[in-house]
Amino acid sequence: MVDNRPNAAVPRAWIAPLISTVITLPASLLALFFGGLTPMACDACNGVEAERFDQSFEIAFTVLQIGLALSFVLLLVSWCLPWNEQNTIRRGAFAALAPCTVLVAVVFFLGLIDGPN
Repeated sequence: MVDNRPNAAVPRAWIAPLISTVITLPASLLALFFGGLTPMACDACNGVEAERFDQSFEIAFTVLQIGLALSFVLLLVSWCLPWNEQNTIRRGAFAALAPCTVLVAVVFFLGLIDGPN
């Protein structure tokens, strides 16, 4: 029997957030891990080059952390929306945006780093 009410629970509404979680959390952890290893790229730098790298890294790492936090918030919203038919599209959109935000955060991070020549 099909329930035609707009507030009816959707039986498999958890699939989109689950797929997003399986993609977003490992990708975020990898981004954070490799972002933390990035200063090692300039171990041999000295003087002005090292100072320029350190300044760019501070800003870039902050942007990466904010982007990863935003992806976690989007993931959390996809799980916390009410499990009814009205929110099916919203839940899918938030679930899809979470891993995309990780990717955008990594791209911005790499773009902001002023690496060694």
